[in-house]
Amino acid sequence: MASRRIWKISKAGSIDRLRLVEGDELPAPGPGEARVAVRSVGLNFADLFALQGLYSATPRGEFTPGLEFSGVIEELHELHPEAKSELRPGDRVMGAIRFGAYADRLNADTRYLRKIPAGWDFAEGAALPAQGLTAYYALRELGNLRPGQLVLIHSVAGGVGLLALEMVRKMGGLAIGTIGSPAKIPFLRESAGLDPAAIIVRDPRRFAAQLDGALQVLDRSGFDLVLDAVAGEYFQPAFDRLDAAGRLILFGSATMMTHASRPNYFTLAWRYLRRPRLDPIEMISENKSCMAFNLIWLWDKIEAMTRLYDEMLELDLAPPHVGRRFAFTDAHSALRFFQSGQSVGKVVLEIPESAQS
Repeated sequence: MASRRIWKISKAGSIDRLRLVEGDELPAPGPGEARVAVRSVGLNFADLFALQGLYSATPRGEFTPGLEFSGVIEELHELHPEAKSELRPGDRVMGAIRFGAYADRLNADTRYLRKIPAGWDFAEGAALPAQGLTAYYALRELGNLRPGQLVLIHSVAGGVGLLALEMVRKMGGLAIGTIGSPAKIPFLRESAGLDPAAIIVRDPRRFAAQLDGALQVLDRSGFDLVLDAVAGEYFQPAFDRLDAAGRLILFGSATMMTHASRPNYFTLAWRYLRRPRLDPIEMISENKSCMAFNLIWLWDKIEAMTRLYDEMLELDLAPPHVGRRFAFTDAHSALRFFQSGQSVGKVVLEIPESAQS
């Protein structure tokens, strides 16, 4: 047994129910598991939706949020026979987990652990697994991106968006990105290298015209691929501007996000009733497709997930951009900031080695 600090919520419904528990007992790692002393935890929209009870995969009853982390292996029961990398106690690792990352120690399946690339810090390691796999699965597995194709990336300044932008470039594609605030333009121009003409500050009243203008600048008839985690009123204009054989990949709906601790069910019901709808018969004649996924349902597809993990790492990505770092004990402030939509890149919780007994 090892003692740990862990964030728990008694049941989903309100972020205010999230509590830090001291002295929680963590059993010894089982077969194929490693005990990791966590140094950083990555925040995701799935955390917010799960805490508010709006996520289809939310566990029943008490649970701990969190899908990705980094840290140091403290104890190794044994490598899982299907584990792809050699791991030893003392290794700096990053990993993905199906909930439970908001803890300063955890037991992790070694099949989902990888060594942190040289030169990356723990926060950068925690910024990659879940968000990187989301971007890679959307682009390569579902999107079948090919060199020269044009991709529209919604929320391009976010964690998934920035990783997707780099992946598109490494795969030989071109990208146009959308953001919700003009405050993020300088970062995208100076740090992400996006041309001003390739940045769209979303305006629901004229989003269609904004897309048409960006396509005209590039002399393109439409998008080959759209990565959409926003949906809402921005879905249909983007879908309508898919080129023949174009694919829209939907993996979230940020327009359903509330900025309070608990959901406003009347507002959510109204947005749900107005959600986008497609006619599959029209899709045939237009030769367009829409695919949707939730990465967490792939957790049990071990062979597929580990293959995607390793293919993604073979891209030799730069360290992910970490926009804000919060103390592990300040999870509520981190979640409120993440909820605000002001974040650029990844938001993480950090745990100094000195804070672990």
